[in-house]
Amino acid sequence: MAMESSFKNMVACLLVICLVCSALLAGVYAITAEPIAQAAIAKTNAAIAEVVPSFDGEPVSGEVEVNGKSYSYYSVSKDGKVIAYAINASSVGFGGSLNLMVGITAERIVYNTSVLSQSETPGLGAKCTEESFAGQFAGFNPAEKNLAVKKDGGDIDAITASTITSRAYIEAVKNALAAYDAIVSTIE
Repeated sequence: MAMESSFKNMVACLLVICLVCSALLAGVYAITAEPIAQAAIAKTNAAIAEVVPSFDGEPVSGEVEVNGKSYSYYSVSKDGKVIAYAINASSVGFGGSLNLMVGITAERIVYNTSVLSQSETPGLGAKCTEESFAGQFAGFNPAEKNLAVKKDGGDIDAITASTITSRAYIEAVKNALAAYDAIVSTIE
C-alpha cells in the first residue's frame, strides 16, 4: 500500500534520508581520519628530509610569528647541535596559494626547497616543481646573491611565461628567510 503524499510524509521521508546520509558520512570520516592524518605526517616528514641535510633523531616542531603571520617550522640536529630549519612558507601565485617547505642551514643558506602544494597552470606555472627551476634555490646564499628574478635584477631564472609564479616562489622563500631570522633572534 502506497503512502499518501502529504507534506508531513515528505518531511519525514527527507528527514530519514538526511539521517542515513549523515550517518554514512560520519562513518566514512571515522574510518579515513587516521589514515589521512598519517599520510599528512608522512608527506611533511618526506619534505623535511628533502630540504635539510641528514640529521639525527626526530625534527622538533615550533611556530614563530612574523609581521602578524604564523609560520610552522621544524629544527633538525646532528650530534646535539641544530644544523638547519625546515620552514613551511607560502605566498600567492597566479593560480592561488603556493606552499613550500624551505630548508635553511644554521649559516642562513637555503639548503633546498620543496613544493607542498600549488594550483598553478599546468604546463606553465606548475613547472615550479621541476628541478630546472626549483634547483636554483639549492645552496642559495642570500648574502651573496640577489633573491629575485633576473627581470627584476636578481639571480633567479624565471619560468618562461610564468613570471608571476616565479615571483611568488621567491616571495615564499623570502618569507621563510624572515621566519628563520625571527627563530634565530628568539634563540639568542
